[in-house]
Amino acid sequence: MKSYRQTRKRKNAFSLTEKLEQPIDLYDHLPFQVAVVSNLLQLNRDFSIRQIIDLDPRELRVILNIGSYMPISSADIAYQARLDAYTVSRAVKTLKSLEMIEVFSRSDNKKVKLLRLTEKGHEVYQKLVDEINQRTEFLESVITQEEKALLMETLAKIEDRAEKMLTEHATGALKKGINLPADQKEIIRWHKKSNH
Repeated sequence: MKSYRQTRKRKNAFSLTEKLEQPIDLYDHLPFQVAVVSNLLQLNRDFSIRQIIDLDPRELRVILNIGSYMPISSADIAYQARLDAYTVSRAVKTLKSLEMIEVFSRSDNKKVKLLRLTEKGHEVYQKLVDEINQRTEFLESVITQEEKALLMETLAKIEDRAEKMLTEHATGALKKGINLPADQKEIIRWHKKSNH
């Protein structure tokens, strides 16, 4: 309850502008508030994580995906983490240069490249997991198991709805003959993959 009061206190510190008609009250705007929490939860903002390894958010997300789901392709990481292919590619390049991951070909299809942790990467991943589990325990201590289940279900609904919205916007542009950038084409592919 204390953290909710702190949020209300911040809300009360800011008055909506009178310079515009119907400005958005960001404290009551769900997508904005989800983004605020997401910003606070970025792993590289936590000093305990940075003491393990000082990586950018994209590298942290990618190494966690590789460690949790290896062997995995870059395309599958992009889909699972909702990152664009360019972001994953840059993270893979950095992690490879740090000798934390390795790229190898599938035995049945040499064109498909998969990623896995090296011994060094495994060590970093395990330290990250241990710290993340402690963070998770601390963060989840303010909600019940029922609230967590409801929150996870609600976030899944919002994720599905956001994907649908972005896909409709990108598809609408495509139908108008607009040449879509790669990240927008990727959103359409994600939606197709989710619904087949």
